[in-house]
Amino acid sequence: MIIGLLGPRGSYSDNAANLWLSRKEHAPIKDISMKYCDDIIDTFDVIIKGNADIGIVPVENSIEGSVGVTLDMLMEYDVHIIAEVVVPVEHCLLSRGKIEDIRVILSHPQALGQCRHFIKNHFPHAEIRTTGSTSHAAKLATEFEEMAAIASRESAQMYGLNILLCNIQDFNNNHTRFIVFRKKHENDDLIWKLANNICTIDNKGTIDNKAKDSHLYKTSIIVYLDRDRPGALYNLLGEFATRKINLTRIESRPSKRILGDYIFYIDFVGNISDTIIKDALNSIQSKTGMMKVLGSYTMY
Repeated sequence: MIIGLLGPRGSYSDNAANLWLSRKEHAPIKDISMKYCDDIIDTFDVIIKGNADIGIVPVENSIEGSVGVTLDMLMEYDVHIIAEVVVPVEHCLLSRGKIEDIRVILSHPQALGQCRHFIKNHFPHAEIRTTGSTSHAAKLATEFEEMAAIASRESAQMYGLNILLCNIQDFNNNHTRFIVFRKKHENDDLIWKLANNICTIDNKGTIDNKAKDSHLYKTSIIVYLDRDRPGALYNLLGEFATRKINLTRIESRPSKRILGDYIFYIDFVGNISDTIIKDALNSIQSKTGMMKVLGSYTMY
């Protein structure tokens, strides 16, 4: 199995992949290799083109919020979310030189945002440069002593850098949620049920649905309200409220058609095998111009 993720080695995406693979249900998986990508768009591309089997990308952070490019790619590409992983993030300042030598600070835009106040207070005159990932920043920081990277402890060990300061993010409770996805297949619904032991197929090919604890699962969808009218979003959310379906996240994102036009990303507790979830999705589809189901998966 080939896993596509943000590289080079030592990135937080690398940590997410290892954490996902450490789950006991993955013990039988062998011959695993990592395909490191330059950015999130490339990670989606390698999955769609069949150059990797599984993709792992960040989708939201507890400090900086959602990763916009990931949300855009979920809308653009036909992919299926199969899992989520939450990674604790501790940013460190890494360099070959000393603190007084630092003139340039490099990191991924999300990491720079998570350390915004630290940079302003401690390095107000430093040049800030963005990189494709935190581990890429660490790799670049090996070139000159006046360069520092904001990255993980693992990156310091991997690239032979000194850890000048630890825990430099502006808020201690810093976590990033990653999604694990693959290219969408026509029979994804059945594949998902079989994988999660929600149904079985006997020797005659008969499908037998079985009960499953829906509270262990989360479903993600994208919806587009094709016409602006009073109460449109309220009516949409009412479909969840009347059925007592717990929403864990809702976010708007520009549709990129005209200013003020949005699509909505919604996560909620439950799986697509539940009658109540199917009923809600059927009702929602009749109220929207577009509904895209990204998948149901085990909650982290």
